[in-house]
Amino acid sequence: MSTVRKIAADVRSGRRSATAVLEEHLATIDARDGEIHAFNLVTRDQAREAAAAVDAAVAAGDDPGPMAGVPVAYKDNFCTAGVETTCSSKILEGWVPPYDATVVGRMTAAGAVMVGKTNLDEFAMGSSTENSAFGPTRNPHDLDRVPGGSSGGSAAAVAAGFAPLSFGSDTGGSIRQPASLCGVVGVKPTYGMVSRYGLVAFASSFDQIGPFTTDVADAALALEVIGGHDPADSTSIPLPAPDLQGGLDDGVEGLRIGVITEMLEGIDEDVVAQLHVAADALREAGAIVDEVSVPAVEYGLTAYYLIAPAEASSNLARYDGVRYGLRAEGTNVEEMNSATRRRGFGDEVTARVMLGTFALSAGYYDAYYGKAQRVRSLTRRDFDAAYADHDLLLSPTSPSVAFRFGERSDPMMMYRCDMCTIPSNLSGDPAISVPFGTGDHGLPVGIQVLAPALAEPTMFRAAAALEQMAPEVTQ
Repeated sequence: MSTVRKIAADVRSGRRSATAVLEEHLATIDARDGEIHAFNLVTRDQAREAAAAVDAAVAAGDDPGPMAGVPVAYKDNFCTAGVETTCSSKILEGWVPPYDATVVGRMTAAGAVMVGKTNLDEFAMGSSTENSAFGPTRNPHDLDRVPGGSSGGSAAAVAAGFAPLSFGSDTGGSIRQPASLCGVVGVKPTYGMVSRYGLVAFASSFDQIGPFTTDVADAALALEVIGGHDPADSTSIPLPAPDLQGGLDDGVEGLRIGVITEMLEGIDEDVVAQLHVAADALREAGAIVDEVSVPAVEYGLTAYYLIAPAEASSNLARYDGVRYGLRAEGTNVEEMNSATRRRGFGDEVTARVMLGTFALSAGYYDAYYGKAQRVRSLTRRDFDAAYADHDLLLSPTSPSVAFRFGERSDPMMMYRCDMCTIPSNLSGDPAISVPFGTGDHGLPVGIQVLAPALAEPTMFRAAAALEQMAPEVTQ
C-alpha cells in the first residue's frame, strides 16, 4: 500500500489523480469490509466529490495541500458536518452534526478525502471494539480476533489497506493499544497539542486525538497537519504544531532511554521478548538504555477507572432524550429520561456511568474520586522524576497480542489491556506505538515509546529508528 507521503506527492505533481487513488481504496473496502466491519459508514458520494475537487485544483495549477488526495477515515466520534456521527451508540443513531471537528477541517483544508466513519466501542468505552451497538470489528490479521479498542475500526482500516491514514481518540490507550494489535503506528500526542473541538467527549481531561498510519513518517506528517493552537478548544496549547519530519533520520545516538520495570509485570512472555529485542537494538544504535522505576504506574489502572467514569457520568448526562438523539416515550420527563438512557446505552456505558456517579456521590467523593486524583498527581511526579534522568521511556504497548472474541468477558481482564497505556493519559504526556515483530500465533507486537510533554520530536526520532530495526514480518 502506498504511503500518505507518496500519494500526496503523486497527486500534487499530477502523476496520479485523486479520483483514481480513491477508487482503488473503495474497491479494497468493497472486497473486504464485509468481513472486517471497520466502517460504520462509507461516504462514497462525498468522497468522489472531494477527490474531483482536488483534481480540479491540480489541473488549475493550484496546490491542494500536503494531504492532497489522501483517503482518510475518522473514528465515528468525530463530528462531521452533514454526515451521521453515532459514537457506535443507539442513542445517537441518525444524528447529523452541523459542523466539523477541528481535526476534520484541518485535514480537509490540506486536501484529504474522507472515505468514511469507523466503528468503535460505544462512546469509546472498551478495549476490543466488541461493545459497538452495530457489531464488532475484526482484526485483519485474524478474523477470529479483536482489533483492540476503542478505536478498533480506525486501526483495522489502515491495517486492511482501506485507507493509508485514519484518526482515533485516545482516552486510556484507545489509539496505541489497537495500533499494537493490528500492527500499525498509533500516536497519542501531548494533551492539548491537538484540538478536541468536535470530538464527542468521554472523559475530557484524558481524551486526545491522534493518527494511525503504516509508518512513522506518515504519522509525523499527519500530526504536523492537525496539530497547533485552536481557540475553539480551551485546553489547546498556544503553540504551533512542531516540526516532526525534519529529525526522523537523526537516530538515537546518545539518547538516554529507560525501560519501565513496572510495565514488565503481567505482560505475556512473547511481548516481553520483543521488548528486550527492541531495547537491545536501540542500545546497539547508540542509545544509553537501562531500567527505570515509575512506581505510581502500578496504581494507574485503579485511578483511571475512577476518574474517567466520573467524567463520563457528567459528559453523558446530556443524552436525556430532550436535545438530540434517541427519545423514548414516558408518562413524565423522569420516565422519558430513564427509558431513553436504558434503551440507548449499552451495558459497558451503563456500567461506567453508574460507577462514575457513585464515585462522585456524597460520602464517597473523598474516599474514591479524591484519592484517584491524588494518584494522578503522584503519576505525574514519578514520570517527571524518570524524565530527569532519561530522554525517553520504553514499554510494551499491550500486555498481549490480539485475543479471541469473548476471551476476556471478565471486566478486570479487559481493563488490564490498557495497563501500559493509561499512565500516559494520567500524565498528559505523548506516546507512540510502533510495530516491532510478532509474538504468539504470528500476530503483531507493538513497542511503546513515551516522552515528556511536548517532546514529540525526540519521540519520533526514536520511533523512526525502532521502525528501521524492527524484525521483518512474513505474511
